[in-house]
Amino acid sequence: MTVDPSAKRLADEAGRAWNISSVEIDLVSVSENLVYRIESSEGDAYALRLHRPGYHTLRELESEVQWTRALEVAGIGVPAAIPTQDGRHYIEVALSEGEGIHFAGLTRWLSGKPLHEHLGDANAQARVEAYQELGRLMAAMHDQAIQWKPPSRFARHALDADGLMGDSPFWGRFWDLPRLSSAERSLLSSAREWLHSRLTDYGKSQAYSMIHADLHPANVLVVEGRPCAIDFDDAGFGWHMYDVGVALFNEYGESTYEATRDALLQGYSSRRALHEKELDRLPEFLLARTLAFVGWLNERPDVPLHRFLPEVIEVACERATAAMAMRAA
Repeated sequence: MTVDPSAKRLADEAGRAWNISSVEIDLVSVSENLVYRIESSEGDAYALRLHRPGYHTLRELESEVQWTRALEVAGIGVPAAIPTQDGRHYIEVALSEGEGIHFAGLTRWLSGKPLHEHLGDANAQARVEAYQELGRLMAAMHDQAIQWKPPSRFARHALDADGLMGDSPFWGRFWDLPRLSSAERSLLSSAREWLHSRLTDYGKSQAYSMIHADLHPANVLVVEGRPCAIDFDDAGFGWHMYDVGVALFNEYGESTYEATRDALLQGYSSRRALHEKELDRLPEFLLARTLAFVGWLNERPDVPLHRFLPEVIEVACERATAAMAMRAA
C-alpha cells in the first residue's frame, strides 16, 4: 500500500523514538490498527502499530505487552515488543490535525506467510494439517493463560456474557443498527437475550482466562514452519471456546466445515483436553462471534471489510435462527 506524506512523517517520528534510521516505510494493514513495516538502514525490519484512538487505554496496551511477553517466555511465537530509548512501549502520535491521538507501539517484524494464504491453494490433507497446527497453537496459549497470574495492575476488557451480549457490548449494539429491518432487529434482539442467558448459565469455571479473541488464519503467521500468533488488539478475558468459534467463523456453513472443525479440535485436544460441555457450546460461540462481528463492522466504516456489512447481517440472521431452533428442538 502507498503511504501518504503525513502518515510517513508520523511513522518516521515514531521510528526516531526507537532510534531507528528508516530507509523504507510501507503501510501494510488498515483494520483495527494502522500497521506499517519499517526497514532500517541496518537491514532490520519492524512492525509499527498505530492503535485506533479510544479503543484501549495506555494501561490496557501495556497489559497486552505483559501478556505477550509471558507467552513468549512460555515458548509461544508472538511479536516481540521493543521499548523506546527512554523505556516506554508506546508513544503518542497524531495522523493529522483534528484527528484523535494514536498510541504507537513497535515490535520485531515476523517474516512469515499468513496461514490463510497457505490455505488458499491447499489440498484437503494440507488444510487438515494447517487447522491441526492452529488448534495446537490455540491450546498452548490457553494452557499458558489458565496457569498465568496477571500482574496487579493488569487491565483488559472482559468478553463475558455482558461484554459480548450485554446492553452495551464491547463491539457495539449490533441489534440496534439503523440499516436493520424491523424483522432483523427483532430477531437479533431475541438472539442477544437468548445468548446472554446461555452464556450466563455457562459460567466462568475452567475454560475462561485471557484469550486472543481474534485467532483466525489471517492472524497466524507461519515462520520457518512454526505458527506464530499476531494482532493481540482484541485480546481480553473470555471463554476458550470463543477463540475456537473465531477460528471457525469463516468456515461455518461451507462444505469443508466439518473436516476443518474436526482438524482444529483434534489439534487442540492433542495439547489440552476439551470437555463435552465445552464442545456442546460451540454453535453458541460461533453465533457470538457472528453477532459481535456485525457490531464491529458497523462501528468501523473506515476499514475495507465494512462493505460486507449487509452480507454479514444476513449471515447473522441465518445463524441466529438456526442456533435458537437447534436448542429448542
